Amino acid sequence: MKAMILAAGRGERMRPLTDHTPKPLLPLLGKPLIEYHLEKLAAAGVTEVCINTAWLGEQFPQSLGDGSRWGVAIHYQHEQEALETGGGIFKALPWLGEAPFLVLNGDLYCDIDFGDLPQLADEELAHLWVVNNPEHNPNGDFAFEQNRLVSEGREYATFSGIGLYRPALFAGCQHGRFPLAPLLRQAIADDRVSATWHQGIWCDVGTPQRLQQLEQQLDANLG
Repeated sequence: MKAMILAAGRGERMRPLTDHTPKPLLPLLGKPLIEYHLEKLAAAGVTEVCINTAWLGEQFPQSLGDGSRWGVAIHYQHEQEALETGGGIFKALPWLGEAPFLVLNGDLYCDIDFGDLPQLADEELAHLWVVNNPEHNPNGDFAFEQNRLVSEGREYATFSGIGLYRPALFAGCQHGRFPLAPLLRQAIADDRVSATWHQGIWCDVGTPQRLQQLEQQLDANLG
């Protein structure tokens, strides 16, 4: 299976840290955040990873090289202007191929085991991992019901930024800048999205404060 790490965002809320360093390359316990993804993907047997870049994109190959340190081959997709989640993935589809592929936001940390990925049913376009609603997203993103996402429900969870997708999710899309969320909402309305509610460690590292809190949490766990 191939994987893609979304790393093209500007990281406005992380300024001034991101004025000179892309958010996925910010250090977490002394190691760039994106390296935790590469380690986990490699451990799960993923050998080919696409990383899309825009802001300070030249720093990614300088820091990560060709991926051989982790036993993966990295394909870099540089975007002159960040294409958002949907546009970035759509541009990479020729490289990603026809089989389902895994996509992760480059600015998050989690302890999900990528070695135990679900199999998409024939009619399913996506499988998303959702998490408990954090303080910065108290109402959640999607309704969750019996391991599926539904348009309306009693329980709402937050999208983790990690998903398994079929290329068919992007049928009819055009090249350019567009978000992923409307495609997912349509697929959910068509009952074509399954989900896992992850109860482990997860953090959207969106602000310097969250990065600091995550470091403290991980440091305490190591201790």
